Amino acid sequence: MRNRPDHDGTHRLAFDRNKKKIMVTQSVCGICGLPVDKSLKYPDPNSACIDHIIPIDRGGHPSDINNLQLAHWKCNRAKSNKIIFSVNRKTGTGEETKVSTNNSNRIFPLSCNWAEYRSKS
Repeated sequence: MRNRPDHDGTHRLAFDRNKKKIMVTQSVCGICGLPVDKSLKYPDPNSACIDHIIPIDRGGHPSDINNLQLAHWKCNRAKSNKIIFSVNRKTGTGEETKVSTNNSNRIFPLSCNWAEYRSKS
C-alpha cells in the first residue's frame, strides 16, 4: 500500500498545522452542513475529521488549507473520493439556497425499507 503524502512525508507538518487551524475556526461539516461535536472521538461516526475537498487521488493538494474542511467522519467516509460541488440555486420564493451535487455515477440509496420493497412486487 502506498503512503499518502499528508500522512507522512513532505506535507505532514503543513497538514497538521492546517488541521489545527480548521479545528479551531470551523464548526460545521463541509459535506452535510450540520454542526460537528468536536468532543466526540473516533470511532464515533459523528466525530470530527478533516476532509480533502478535492481528493488527493483526483489531483487535490494534500496539505493546502484551501483544500481542507471540517467534516463528520461518517460524511467523509460516504463521500470517499468523490468531488462534491455546492451550487447556489433559486427557490420558488426567489431566495437562493446552497445545494450539493457530486460528479459520481455511484449514487445509491443508503438504506431501503425492505418490507415496503417486498410488498410492491
